[in-house]
Amino acid sequence: MKTLSYEQMLEASAHFIRTHDDFVVVSHLNPDGDAISSTCAVGWLLSQLGKRYIMVNEDTIPDKFDYLPNVNALYRFDSEEFHRFDQGAIISVDCADFSRIGEPSALFKKAIPFLNIDHHPTNDFFGDTHLIRTDAAATAEILFELIQHLGLTLDAPVSNALYTGIMTDTGGFRYSNTTPNVMQMAATLIASGAQGHILAEKLLESMTYSQLELLKRSLNNLHFRDDKRVAWMSVSLADIAATAAVNADLEGLVNYARNVEGVEVGLLFKQQADNAYKVSFRSAGLVDVASIAKSFGGGGHKRAAGASLEGSLEEVQVKVLSAIARDLP
Repeated sequence: MKTLSYEQMLEASAHFIRTHDDFVVVSHLNPDGDAISSTCAVGWLLSQLGKRYIMVNEDTIPDKFDYLPNVNALYRFDSEEFHRFDQGAIISVDCADFSRIGEPSALFKKAIPFLNIDHHPTNDFFGDTHLIRTDAAATAEILFELIQHLGLTLDAPVSNALYTGIMTDTGGFRYSNTTPNVMQMAATLIASGAQGHILAEKLLESMTYSQLELLKRSLNNLHFRDDKRVAWMSVSLADIAATAAVNADLEGLVNYARNVEGVEVGLLFKQQADNAYKVSFRSAGLVDVASIAKSFGGGGHKRAAGASLEGSLEEVQVKVLSAIARDLP
């Protein structure tokens, strides 16, 4: 595969968008703030160019993102609207590999043109056109640059969307991926209509009652390695049912394990089914958790990653903790 410069990838992506007329825009299952906002930002971009498109995801979008542009047109994969739509081309955002798209991918037509836009270092370059910058803080940061490359003018709706993706993937501009470029973009987006303080309150400060109840349960089973450098929590299907929690209520839960003073790696083991667990990894920086997650078929970033494993909770914990011990003696 020929290696393109980032500028060449921007131009190839712009050409891809200009060439086709009908698009399916998709992101990863269990979408987070960057995935949802990037999906909506691409929808906005396509509407500005007079293109037809439909946005789709395997999962239902949390209500807290109801302000994003055209979010009501972001359908589940099993919707009648998606099945009726003519799939001229596909744009995926924030997906490190094709499997992360989930069930919608099984419905894509074969040999359909495919643009892969992402910022994960573990991206495997699926698709035939790529816009990947692994040092970007968020996929929304890349879309900001694509919008500029296309010569489009930012308005308040898309500024709110891009700001959402950048803010959530930088932890409210607290993580090490908060670069000067990120802060300059944030300033431009606020000047273009993004309501930074309102979005921070809505997405970072507010907590649902279910989320609070789930946190209480999780803290009751917070465990530490003997040297207190690794901490982990677990959430069972019974916990989720008892608190009426949804996927969005689990966002950020793993940080309570990681944020304890002296902890280098924090973990959350979320039960998905009998003998199936999703593991969220967070690192203070000494351990590359993306590498560990990738060894289990997952991926992500050096400081934040995830993977799905089969086995009992005890079996999964032993596997993961043993892998961490090899990198953090």
